[in-house]
Amino acid sequence: MAIIEVKNLTKSFRIYKKEAGVFGSLKSFFNRKHEDKCAVDNISFKIEEGELIGFIGPNGAGKTTTLKCLSGLIYPTSGAVSVLGFTPFDRKKNFLKQISLVMGQKNQLWWDLPPMETFLLNKEIYEIPDVTFKKTIAELITLMGVEDIVNVQVRKLSLGQRMKCEIIAQLIHSPKILFLDEPTIGLDVIMQQRLRDFIREYNRRFKATIILTSHYMEDVKDLCKRVIVIDHGKILFDGKLDEITRKFSENKYLTVIFDKPVSKESLTKLGKIKFYDKTNATLIVKRENSNKIASILLNDFPVEDLNIEEPDIQEIIRKLFLSVKHEIS
Repeated sequence: MAIIEVKNLTKSFRIYKKEAGVFGSLKSFFNRKHEDKCAVDNISFKIEEGELIGFIGPNGAGKTTTLKCLSGLIYPTSGAVSVLGFTPFDRKKNFLKQISLVMGQKNQLWWDLPPMETFLLNKEIYEIPDVTFKKTIAELITLMGVEDIVNVQVRKLSLGQRMKCEIIAQLIHSPKILFLDEPTIGLDVIMQQRLRDFIREYNRRFKATIILTSHYMEDVKDLCKRVIVIDHGKILFDGKLDEITRKFSENKYLTVIFDKPVSKESLTKLGKIKFYDKTNATLIVKRENSNKIASILLNDFPVEDLNIEEPDIQEIIRKLFLSVKHEIS
């Protein structure tokens, strides 16, 4: 059963324009010009309970606007949205108690107070019983590994520490649906991985339904089996991530480490050389030939280690966008 259902969702914004300078301001006062910009254009999709979905696309694609419609922050121009059986923009209390929207660039922690004070405030807002709160907060603090900072002023915490506490604050009421909008933005590589580990574990442990938007393709690759790709407000693809890989990636990479030096010329017969350094090489080969060429390397060369890898997911998504633009033109 679909826990989120979107039918022909459209959201347009009216943008007002004026010419530069004082004269332009006076002119626009009497004759104000505007244009309607369509941020989300007639999209439809369904999400089942417990799914962890990657919602990806370039800047201005309509990702955040869609999440705001799903969470009830803005009204759609047309179409129907159902989340947990509720119409989101009705903002009913029972609905709001079961969702959470985490935006990486927005803060809710009190700057001069420790994170625990915000946690306690949210406990009262969501009317969480003491016993439930203590159990939940202890579990979240342990999962995030922030036992030593929850009573330190927010202003004294690093960006990564603050982001962890921001997410805890949004999960105190144990939401059934979690909208994550760029949760790893601005974090270093190590902190990004720790946050991904937390999201994966939260999804597994609480069977929460999660929609994740991110410009970091590692987030999507590491967490999501299904992706929805959106651009200019339209859905370009909705399906399994490995389907995109198969459809828009003709090649695979063979990374090889040799026991002793191997000539570059002997490898050029097998595929295109992306990298070569006597005892290390990376070959680009056709997807359908990857196993055959790997077998040749293992049998005919002094191989110490060999990996067959997919191309970078960002490159694959770029090819998808280019393919769609080509079809449109």
